[in-house]
Amino acid sequence: MVDVVGSRAQREPIAASWHRATMAGLEPGSALDTISYADIDEAGPLMAAAAVVLDDLDERLAGTDFTTIVVDREGRVAHRRCGNHGTREVFDDLGVDVGASLLEEAVGTNAPGVVLETRVGIAVNGEEHFAVPLRRLSCYGHPIFHPTTRRIEGVLNLSAIVQEASPLLPPLVARAVADIEQRLLDGSRVSDKELLAAFQAAGTRRRAVLAVGRDLLMSNQAAADLLGATDFALLRMMAADVRRSSVIDLTLECGLAARVEATRVGGPAGGTLLNVEPQERAAIAFSRRARDPGAPLLVAGPPGSGRSHTAREHATEQPATVLTAAGALLDGSNVWARDFAALVRARQGTVCIDGLDLLPDDLIDLVATHVAGRQLPRVVIVTGSVETLTGRAAALAAECTDRIELGPLSSRPGEIPALVAAMLREAGADGSLHFTPGALAALSAHNWPGNLRELRTVVTEVIRHRRAGAVVVDDLPEAYRARQPIRQLAPIDRAERDVIVEALRRFGGNKVKTARAIGISRTTLYAKMRALRITVY
Repeated sequence: MVDVVGSRAQREPIAASWHRATMAGLEPGSALDTISYADIDEAGPLMAAAAVVLDDLDERLAGTDFTTIVVDREGRVAHRRCGNHGTREVFDDLGVDVGASLLEEAVGTNAPGVVLETRVGIAVNGEEHFAVPLRRLSCYGHPIFHPTTRRIEGVLNLSAIVQEASPLLPPLVARAVADIEQRLLDGSRVSDKELLAAFQAAGTRRRAVLAVGRDLLMSNQAAADLLGATDFALLRMMAADVRRSSVIDLTLECGLAARVEATRVGGPAGGTLLNVEPQERAAIAFSRRARDPGAPLLVAGPPGSGRSHTAREHATEQPATVLTAAGALLDGSNVWARDFAALVRARQGTVCIDGLDLLPDDLIDLVATHVAGRQLPRVVIVTGSVETLTGRAAALAAECTDRIELGPLSSRPGEIPALVAAMLREAGADGSLHFTPGALAALSAHNWPGNLRELRTVVTEVIRHRRAGAVVVDDLPEAYRARQPIRQLAPIDRAERDVIVEALRRFGGNKVKTARAIGISRTTLYAKMRALRITVY
């Protein structure tokens, strides 16, 4: 395959990269307009191993026109150091800064992106870049492999504002990469050895023990017997968040309650030791304990948080009947009141009132009168978040000492594996279909503005395209593949984020038009997108 830029035929690796960029839907004149940003792991093994080498390299290149860039295995810029103020301004204007994606599918042909695709070092000179703004630069990128796993950890790249990269760059960069790889090896030897020693010391106990490292997972027989695939995925995600030590209570796939003691071993480059101690079989909630059968239960939460499903699960007194606010609207208050009165006269079972906060006051009073008597049928009340309730609905909610308050799904990432497994079962999916830990971690990083409805839509979409086997990250819809969690924003930051996202959508992702519309420079826009974690719009 040979493409032409101007009158100059492209080399085969460059032509192939251009083809991939074109197939990804990119255009040379606008490829950088939709550059995306995400958090990167500055304390991870790659940057820990590279730090000393980069300090030396950056010191030697200070005052020159060279810029040092390291991208991680996801194609995100993890380090950028410009030799002088002029080159820093160039890269700021391009938007190539820490957190930016340099994957081919994101910005087209560039040295780090091509290296991640081909796994070999390459120079990309001036006009060979796919994106027009990058054609001022020439770069050489070299892959960084982990010496043990041979997995690519990232790319070290040197760039300069010239039309052709110096032939001296490949040996210089290769030497630095060799030093980084040696430090990766030394670091992994120490951390893995510490983790293995901790696992062996703890694994002699009768309780379940797991050791979770960056590239390994070890479990004893007790853990293998106790834990299901969903449990292993959930514990791997929890392990990644442990800084020193923590204690976590959870319900296992088999229904047992368990206490997990998590301890960090070997520092940032190490892993986590997990001791899993099963408790008594988990009760679904406090409301299922032996107590006054007529005591009401309040289930509150935002739309889509699973509140209706949770209420039905807790309808322990049978038969269970559901009366909805929608029914009162469609059939009329008189019919709703008649049905409720008939259920009260029966003096048995459970009545779920779904949407109490949407009922008219006279019907709320009717429910409140029955609740005050603490008689069967038991009433399970479903409402919006407690803090949003007012008037009679708030007064009746206050009568419910037994309550389950559900937060938005974004505040419950640990529930994602179990929810996905349940949705697969409900959809009648093939028994072999399962989400890998990486796919579950990506879903857990999403902020889920649509809560359970949105998650169910994603699971349904995956089932449409994959009937059996393992669901990996690339099987997810593109907007759900990011693995870095989105931090909670203050209200003023959220408002600013909403304004920027709306403008980006209005102008089809064009950064120049977006910056002009909201009255800031393009550089400031990129900075705000990084700070506010705007990666999908």
